[in-house]
Amino acid sequence: MIDITFEELSLRPEILKALDKLGFIKPTPIQSQSIPHLIEEHGDLIALAQTGTGKTAAFSLPILHQIDENNRSSQALILSPTRELCLQICKDIVAFSKFLPQISVTALYGGTAIGAQIRELRDRPQIIVGTPGRTLDLINRGKLDISTIEYVVLDEADEMLSMGFQEDLDAILASTPSEKQTVLFSATMPKEIRRIAAKYMKSPTELSVISENKSTSNVSHEYYSTYEKNRYKVLKRLADYNPDIYSIVFCRTRRETQQIADKLMQDGYSADCTHGDLSQAQRDQVMERFRKKKIQMLVATDVAARGIDVNDLTHVINYNLPDSLETYVHRSGRTGRANKKGVCISIINAREGHKIKTLQKILDKPFELKQVPDGTEICRRRLFNLINEVQTVSVNEEEIAEFLPEVEEKLSNLSREDLIKRFVSVEFNRFLEYYSGAGDLNADLESRKGRDRGRGDKKSKGKAGSYTRYFINLGKDNNLNPKELITLINQSMRGQKFGIGSIDLQKSFSFFEIEEGYEKETLKALKGAKFRGRRINVEIANPKPKGAARRKKKKKSNNKYRK
Repeated sequence: MIDITFEELSLRPEILKALDKLGFIKPTPIQSQSIPHLIEEHGDLIALAQTGTGKTAAFSLPILHQIDENNRSSQALILSPTRELCLQICKDIVAFSKFLPQISVTALYGGTAIGAQIRELRDRPQIIVGTPGRTLDLINRGKLDISTIEYVVLDEADEMLSMGFQEDLDAILASTPSEKQTVLFSATMPKEIRRIAAKYMKSPTELSVISENKSTSNVSHEYYSTYEKNRYKVLKRLADYNPDIYSIVFCRTRRETQQIADKLMQDGYSADCTHGDLSQAQRDQVMERFRKKKIQMLVATDVAARGIDVNDLTHVINYNLPDSLETYVHRSGRTGRANKKGVCISIINAREGHKIKTLQKILDKPFELKQVPDGTEICRRRLFNLINEVQTVSVNEEEIAEFLPEVEEKLSNLSREDLIKRFVSVEFNRFLEYYSGAGDLNADLESRKGRDRGRGDKKSKGKAGSYTRYFINLGKDNNLNPKELITLINQSMRGQKFGIGSIDLQKSFSFFEIEEGYEKETLKALKGAKFRGRRINVEIANPKPKGAARRKKKKKSNNKYRK
């Protein structure tokens, strides 16, 4: 079905006319599979799909095709994790329904005055697009009636759950009619998603097009190995080496996102950031400048980047590798769109080589280890970029004619050779001076020495290779796994740079290790934190008993740990 056209999907003429105006000719794989199912079979659907696969059209076109525009009750409810994605979905639906003037769509999201949204609901829009928190708030206030809903869409359901919206989703879905069509889009299928599907969906059909993003040939994957203390220096060199860069730089935390963006701007780069701590007005302003290419490098968290719909990014840069494969695929899928080439770059430390090998194996894509460019390479690249610009610049003879005589007079004492030298030096001197004596930022992935140096940088407080062991009152019975524990630690200790050692999960408790020197920060950050509603207790534990690993292998029952 991939080679069919939208006309062959039997959509309403008004929708086809709008798609033609937008330049849509052939549906993407997820669209060609989802649209016929939702229109012809009227069944529930679970679709595994990544960002950039055309999900919005996959669920909104069937809704627009089936909706009764003469009925002013709320007929469709679309839930998304972030304000940015909510607004993007709303914008797309407005475009798709351009020739269906009686259809109205409203976006509901937090971070802005609720009064204006209440007034919009009084106009009785047929389609509601909202974030879970604000949507539930308006339902509880009695301002949003979802008793007449016929279509429910959960977009990026896994992200909504990871952001803590599980209770909100349960409350909203429980308030919808039993007879409705439910569509769930997700990049992954954790057990929480399975639970929602089992409770609120009826014999759903499952589709998967994750491989479309994984196998895209338009994205090349590169990585640079350096010491932890040099990540930012590497980022700057990559920006200098690629003067026409137009990219998103992904960081793990809001604090780090702001710090990196501030540094870039202070160092004269065209950059800014977007994250959850900014006001909605600030985020809107940043995104508008980024879309107009007034910003070359947008530093963002994964959550804040949801809803950013830009097709001509040259690079995606992982300032830190994400914790999951799915997140890496999400990030890399933001470049290489619309038949354009893109590059996904990862900056890693000397201990993360195994993560690259794992990504390479699972994605079945080559990852190229690149050398961080040195000063000479950067100066050469910038110089010839300037020369190329001079060769291709458009000359306006009429506008500059009156100035040429004076210019020629001022330059008359310079020979052709001197003129070229001075012209070159205008751009060359600045970079030559900056990178004079600049050191090698590359780190050897295979070297033990390299791994130790990466751990013992200026920001590292402890002795290289030394760890403090902690007890935590969570274990396998609490559905804790190593990935979730690492995420919990990283989120609680935002902005800190530290190594995480071994993790030992037991039934009702666990042990984990963090690089020495972070004892106060660790205990303070995790004090009072919660994991799935359970209050966390963390204490410093005794070092792991010698020979514990051997006893564990022998499965002795008297292997006990004491705090």
